[in-house]
Amino acid sequence: MQMIDKDWFGYARATLLAVVALASPSLHAAEDDPFESVNRVVFRFNDTLDTYALKPLAEGYQKVTPEVIETGISNVFNNVGDVVVLANDLLQGKFHDAGVDTSRILFNTTFGVLGFFDVATHMGLQRNDEDLGQTLGVWGVPRGPYVVLPLFGPSTVRDTAGRVGDSYLRPYRYINDVPVRNSTWGLNIVETRASLLSVDRMITGDKYIFVRNAYLQNREFRTEDGQVEDDF
Repeated sequence: MQMIDKDWFGYARATLLAVVALASPSLHAAEDDPFESVNRVVFRFNDTLDTYALKPLAEGYQKVTPEVIETGISNVFNNVGDVVVLANDLLQGKFHDAGVDTSRILFNTTFGVLGFFDVATHMGLQRNDEDLGQTLGVWGVPRGPYVVLPLFGPSTVRDTAGRVGDSYLRPYRYINDVPVRNSTWGLNIVETRASLLSVDRMITGDKYIFVRNAYLQNREFRTEDGQVEDDF
């Protein structure tokens, strides 16, 4: 499991919070999900791993961790993630957003004690939401078929390529101390899964179809900055 990063759960969080209405059953499955038979096998593997390992760990973490500490840890990881957001602001030519995210990183890292306190949001500097998958979409790269990645979860061909590119801006590959790197990575995963516990109940019907449809629509919404046609 060394390859897991926060993205699987980050995308899942955004997807599930899109609410059941986003999971339209009219999705053109044959076109968007030509690998469904294989995807379902991988999905079952990921779901089993989550049920018997990640979810119990997240529940335990949430039970023993004071809310203020849990929020602070989440803020720290978000602050680190803002580096990815900033890079993709620049790649998309969103210079105003880049300025906002630069200020967020500076203020949260200094006055926010390495990001433990999200002082930037209280100052009116709202966090943007960009990644390389979205950037490739803005550049006109087709999203390609829907795929479910082992351990990482829902994705598309375009988002998978973007995930690889974004990984070079994440801290794990640059931490030489193996125990520190793995502990940080593990805490990131557990903390993010804990944040999803309250939205698990939103899933209805065929879990695979729900997650697939909601993921694709949510990614389209994010890539187009909310300017999308209701073509699902």
